[in-house]
Amino acid sequence: MQADLALIGFGSVGRRFVELLDERAGRLAADHNLACRVVARSTRRGGAVYDDEPCADSFEVIRRLGASTADLRIVVETTTLDIQAGEPALSHVRAAIAAGCHVVSANKGPAAFAYADLRDAAARAGVRFLFEGAVMDGIPIFNLVRETLPAVDIIGFEGVINTTTNHIITALETGASFDAALARMQAEGIAEADPSLDVDGWDAAAKTAVLANVLMDARITPHDVRRTGLDARTGDAARAALPRGMRLKLVASARRTPGGPLVCTVEPRELPADHLLATLDGGANAIILETDILDRIAICQMAGGLTQTAYGLLTDIVTIARGARP
Repeated sequence: MQADLALIGFGSVGRRFVELLDERAGRLAADHNLACRVVARSTRRGGAVYDDEPCADSFEVIRRLGASTADLRIVVETTTLDIQAGEPALSHVRAAIAAGCHVVSANKGPAAFAYADLRDAAARAGVRFLFEGAVMDGIPIFNLVRETLPAVDIIGFEGVINTTTNHIITALETGASFDAALARMQAEGIAEADPSLDVDGWDAAAKTAVLANVLMDARITPHDVRRTGLDARTGDAARAALPRGMRLKLVASARRTPGGPLVCTVEPRELPADHLLATLDGGANAIILETDILDRIAICQMAGGLTQTAYGLLTDIVTIARGARP
């Protein structure tokens, strides 16, 4: 099975994804009878090309991919998160679906702002819209619920889901400066291009909206999440919690109470030191899903980074290939 890929956005995640495709080409062929070929790229600074021919923009790239004859036509969307409206990623996804292309994305914006509409449009078009890499990198949160938890309702969740802020808080506990901890995350390519998205809690709010929309049919945007980020007082608060047997974490949560509204929050919260989320240091993330049948299910990622996010894109492509088999 041949999959032609158009990369919309080609930053750190996109480059690692291309490397991972090459590294795992043999496994993809042997295990899934799948060969992936990057036929197009489009970036804000570098312009757009399809089969080495210049294109006007990313939308021309998408239209040309949709007209190709490959077994699978997949748009890989990894542009930078826009917290105001999810653009241009949202328009890229809409255009890809309209052109008859599958979409995989590490961008939180489309699912955070318009998941239900995109899901329904993809279903009508007979394509898939997948985004496993958008939350907790390559950890299969959405696949877990979709594929292995039939007839189970997610009634709430809480988690530490932003790597940058968890690293910062962990470093602050040991006396590091806020600026030094943030600079390290930017140097490693983990912090968002605009670090305020992490520090102010917007990245976690976008992930919270994605989780709530997908797992709980919430139909919210990041602007509906009650949000408190980190500030100059965070270091003192983190260090003050330790002698009392507590740890400070930036916790994202959502819960639907019987007969009440869905409440979604992102906020620094003191947790007992033996709480699962309190044990997470540095780049570790975790989410606890509260279910109606299985009580609570915890998923931990002890280290996150570019490879894990790129792997999330790869798993989505394999999911699409599996579904396309006769």
